[in-house]
This record gives sequence, structure tokens and C-alpha cells, in this order.
Amino acid sequence: MRAARLLQILLILQNRGRQTSVQMAEELEVSPRTILRDVDAMTEAGLPIIVHQGNQGGIELGFDYRTRLTGLARDEAQALGLILSASNPMIGALGLEQAATRARAKLVESFPDRTREHVSTMMKQFRWTADHSGHDARISAMARAVQAQSKVRVQFATDHERLIHPIALALGGDTWRVQDALQEDWLDLQDWGRINISARTFG
Repeated sequence: MRAARLLQILLILQNRGRQTSVQMAEELEVSPRTILRDVDAMTEAGLPIIVHQGNQGGIELGFDYRTRLTGLARDEAQALGLILSASNPMIGALGLEQAATRARAKLVESFPDRTREHVSTMMKQFRWTADHSGHDARISAMARAVQAQSKVRVQFATDHERLIHPIALALGGDTWRVQDALQEDWLDLQDWGRINISARTFG
């Protein structure tokens, strides 16, 4: 358990820069004192970790130190391979298919050899492809509204109209739902008609 936490501390410092012990303690669900003990152990092991004192202090890696350690155990690498091999309809809804392909390739290539082998093997052996034949342009529009935090007026098949403030999209089975920020509920989009996206934002 501690070995995994030490690796995670190293990766956090490498990827995010200077952090306080309180920040990392909240992230790793331990006490700040545990983080400081871990940092001492990492320093004794020869890692160039610098601890700054005072209100503007924090913990950071020195000498531009970089590691290719991913902190992924074999089963974690295998699980990641399954995640990367799964078809995600959200990607299509946002029009990011080509970007996703490039990002996936770069991510896999960035891993150390053994981790990359486990991830790649799972991606080849197991695949899940969703049926995207029923692509709905309104989903893409709603997704863009979520990203831009734009108000949306939804017209339902029952002639009921509703102004919503979308903050998240979810897909369960064949049904899309959108979360309204003000109502804090999820709106089923199964029977929606047209939508009108406002130029005004709510964020």
C-alpha cells in the first residue's frame, strides 16, 4: 500500500509541480503528517525532493527530475486496456473521433515497455463496439452547450417547453439524459423535439 502511495506522490509532483502536504493528503486520503513521512522516505532513497517552508511553501521535485514510472500494476494496466478499447458514444457526440485515436496512440506509447505490452494486449484481445447508427445531431449540439455552459430551450413532443442549464450529459442504454444545474436533476431526452441554444451562458 505504501509503495503505491509513494509512486503516486512522485507522479503528482512530476505532473502538477509544487504541492502542499495538505493538498496531497486530501488527494491520497491520508494525513499531512503521513505525506511528510513519505517525503522523508523518498528523500532518503535519493529522490531530489525539495520542501519549502512557510506560507508560500510546498513540496516539489528538483533538478527537472522526470520518471517514466506509471504506478500501474499489471491488473491496472489490463483494466486501462479495456477502457481504451471500448467504443465511447460521447466521443462521437462531440466530434472527437480522430482526436481520440491520436490521443489513445500517444497515451499507450508513453508507457514503459511492460505496461505498454499489457495495455496493448488487452486492447487487441477484447473490444466493445456500441451501435452509433442512430446518431442524433441534437446530442452534439447539447454536448457543445454543456461545454460552453450555454442555456438551452428544449421543446418536447408533448409541446412542453423547458429552459435548462446543462452541466452534464449521460447515456444509459439507448437513452440520453442531461443534468440541469439549477434544478439539480436529470432530464430524460427520450421524447424531446427541437432545441434552441442561447448565446448567453450561465456559468
